[in-house]
Amino acid sequence: MKYVFLLLAILSEVAGTVALEASAQFTKPFLSFLTIVGYGLALYFLGLTLRTMPTGIAYAIWSGVGTVMVAAVGVVFFKQHLDMPSIVGMTLIIMGVLVMNLLSKAVQH
Repeated sequence: MKYVFLLLAILSEVAGTVALEASAQFTKPFLSFLTIVGYGLALYFLGLTLRTMPTGIAYAIWSGVGTVMVAAVGVVFFKQHLDMPSIVGMTLIIMGVLVMNLLSKAVQH
């Protein structure tokens, strides 16, 4: 269940961040509301994740995967461009998340 809660936390955070970008600095009320709801749900589900997963591991996965997903959404929906250093950096983030999940005994908690 911890990975379900973590996935919901990540998706909520990504939705909140995308809504934040689209809200034009909180000038669009509905998108501003979605931003607040997205971040609120993200923290709620992250809190549920922390019941069964160490904080450092959960936060690293949450922020790392969220960063990569937000960048991907930015490329697809906001026509943002990634340069080679950002692509390399995100590849390293993904590799780090995989190493933690596949090799770390701390994740097994």
